[in-house]
Amino acid sequence: MKKKPILSILALIFFANLSFAQADRWQQHIDYKINAALDVATNIVKGTEEIVYTNNSPDTLRKVYFHMYWNAFAPNSAMDIRSRELGKNYLTVKRGAPITSASTMTGQDNVQDWDRRVKDRIQKLAPNEIGYQRVNQILINGIVQKLIEHETILEVQLTNPIAPKTAAKLALQFEAQVPVQIRRSGRDNAEGVRYSMSQWYPKMVEYDYQGWNTNVYIAREFYGVWGNYDVTLQLDKNYMVAATGVLQNPTAIANAAGLKSWNFKGNNIHDFVWAADDHFKHLSKEVRKGLTLHVYYKEKTATEDSAWANVLWAAEKALPYMEKKFGAYPYPQYSFIQGGDGGMEYAMATLIKGPGLGTVFHEWMHNWYQHVLGNNESLYPWMDEGFASFAEDDISFWYEQNIAIQSPFISEAAKKQLLVNNEKAKTYLPYIQYGNYGGYLALAKSNIEEPMSTHSDHYNTNYAYSSAAYSKGATLLGFLGYVIGDSLRDVTLINYYNTWKFKHPNPNDFFRIAEKTSKIQLQWVKEYWVNSIKTIDYGLNDIQAKDNTAIISIQRYGKMPAPIEVLVTYKDGSAELHYIPLDLMLANKVAETSQNRIVHPEWKWVQPTYTFETTKPITALKSIEIDPSFRMPDINRSNNKLEIPN
Repeated sequence: MKKKPILSILALIFFANLSFAQADRWQQHIDYKINAALDVATNIVKGTEEIVYTNNSPDTLRKVYFHMYWNAFAPNSAMDIRSRELGKNYLTVKRGAPITSASTMTGQDNVQDWDRRVKDRIQKLAPNEIGYQRVNQILINGIVQKLIEHETILEVQLTNPIAPKTAAKLALQFEAQVPVQIRRSGRDNAEGVRYSMSQWYPKMVEYDYQGWNTNVYIAREFYGVWGNYDVTLQLDKNYMVAATGVLQNPTAIANAAGLKSWNFKGNNIHDFVWAADDHFKHLSKEVRKGLTLHVYYKEKTATEDSAWANVLWAAEKALPYMEKKFGAYPYPQYSFIQGGDGGMEYAMATLIKGPGLGTVFHEWMHNWYQHVLGNNESLYPWMDEGFASFAEDDISFWYEQNIAIQSPFISEAAKKQLLVNNEKAKTYLPYIQYGNYGGYLALAKSNIEEPMSTHSDHYNTNYAYSSAAYSKGATLLGFLGYVIGDSLRDVTLINYYNTWKFKHPNPNDFFRIAEKTSKIQLQWVKEYWVNSIKTIDYGLNDIQAKDNTAIISIQRYGKMPAPIEVLVTYKDGSAELHYIPLDLMLANKVAETSQNRIVHPEWKWVQPTYTFETTKPITALKSIEIDPSFRMPDINRSNNKLEIPN
């Protein structure tokens, strides 16, 4: 077959990265001015909100809604009931292992399917341990509005509707009790951080082109209205506060009552988090003009001090790579704050239990995929969690291979181990294959997989949700690299970010960017990968001799079709990469390397088998391998490779 010429990667990227029109989807806008005081003796927060809400939609709004997240932390709440119900399920699922040419998914666990951070703990809370949020009244233009409580959703029936292209001024008073640390927010977490203040204020529900997103707080992720926050927090002077936004009054002093006020401002964000502790240690560095990174943590041992100092050092070193691969970070600061129950992302900040760099990179990347792009995580969690997981592996692999050993904050023993690990990594498949691919393949073989289009809170199991959102979402980007080429996949991510930042993209928006960038039709990927649980499974079927060639037959066993690459290696050391495009693509992937590539006619997706000829006789064959790059998430690789004995 005639070989296709190889385009210069630089030229490829140049043409693919031509300017994309900025998306014109309308967005609501909100300005918050919040004043709140926390009593550290009673754990009660009292505050006021002055809100200017701009209705940029074409619709007249006769109601508005607020999230009241902390009402979930009380016995018999929807969160409590859901957690205990899922905990009744015991799952036997295969656990992931690194995927290499010699290993498969191994091991089985009989596991109770509940969030181990929540379990049945809410049911056991005493009155002084629960969380609650109460709004005394909401005024619009001085008129009291009718309020209807729906546990974690507060409905406001407006006396006067908000017309399109107009703004309304709302004023409210609220009181809340900080719950003991259970999920994301709370007091006195396992690491001893006094307050992790996320989802702490009455937060207006997002209204978008799909309507009101009134998701009851069950377990999952969040969605919000972009706007500007001006937040003043008052509490005991002995506490240090870390928060979203830029501190406006760093030299403020306590008043006569021993209380200190902290004022933070953040613009073009859709959430606000803070944490406070009377033994926080604070590290910071201006890493470039207009951007300062912060680390806040509980001061304990010298080893822990070094680990947290390493967070700041590593973040500075990783940032240029992150921006090159995923887009420019737009905010003036970012804070890594010890707190919460694991890792949870917020605008300009994250709450993390410890200084592990994998979590650091993952949570920071959420500011790209959740707080700048801001997709609806309740509907499309994989667009955030999956993409952040992909980025985490990418950044971690790059950092460990190129930067980590230079850190002044890791021991000599750790550096020696890093050298060993890096040497081993040279023989591994690319990072994405032995991390998230393993999680996805375990899910696909579990018999409890559900489509990624399932609402986050409505998965039948916690396991299916987390594996779909994280592992399958990340595997999508690895597979996309296989379909259109890794370089164009990377350009797609940049174009997606630049086109859809601050616009709440949906799955179709992402795939359209990928199509425009690659010039390949990709709706079939969305339909199969996102909206179904059909799997990819190809295998070698038959080999026959024909004159001076070999005829190789490939069988499609799975229900999801894909383009195919087959590496044919000969006994003389030469090799051919046979590329078979899928008819649904209506185009060919551009060659990714200078490897001898032969392009065959497209494979009709309805056809279960496909045959092609080699350029040398069957007696010259040494091996045949489907998908030698391991980027195709084939659920059974046992029939993908054939070694031919001498």
